[in-house]
Amino acid sequence: MERHQPATDRQLLELIRKDDRLAFTELYNRYWDKLFIVAMHRLNDEHEAEEVVQEIFLSLWQRRTTIELSHSLNTYLSVAVKYRIINHLDKQFLKKQHVDHLATHAPRELDSTNNWLAEKELRTQLEQTISRLPEKCRIVFLLSREQNKTNAEIAAELNIAEKTVEAHMTKALNTLRQTLNITIPLLLYLLEK
Repeated sequence: MERHQPATDRQLLELIRKDDRLAFTELYNRYWDKLFIVAMHRLNDEHEAEEVVQEIFLSLWQRRTTIELSHSLNTYLSVAVKYRIINHLDKQFLKKQHVDHLATHAPRELDSTNNWLAEKELRTQLEQTISRLPEKCRIVFLLSREQNKTNAEIAAELNIAEKTVEAHMTKALNTLRQTLNITIPLLLYLLEK
């Protein structure tokens, strides 16, 4: 009796491009443990590791019709998990810095109405400043901050180099910081809300 050979990663990707959920499940089962172990080793938190891996597979499914791999899927997923971990740790670090800053610099009794109005005004200024960014810079910035895409994902989607994405992000953040006269951690905090 002849045994069927399991599908290759490339064959599964072709099926996934055609919305084949069973092929996606096969790919998911094939790589979940490996990615989870890497994420768990780096993050040392089971819930966060699961979240990182889920984000990778969600992104893969969402980009299934446009994804083009120049290397193996194994290489792509290995790099993806590393970037997600770096982004995750970076966000944690910035949040901690902001909380520490507020804890040491905030007055003990805050006037919540004044703070609410000041934050509302700052958000309005933020939206106006973003709308005045050059088109490509604004698109890159919004893909990063509103859709939580990595630089690599943005570069692939817009068909530009990752260095170009980084340059647009640097320009956007510097423009926002200078225009609004606020620190980067506070700016990032406002952008996450």
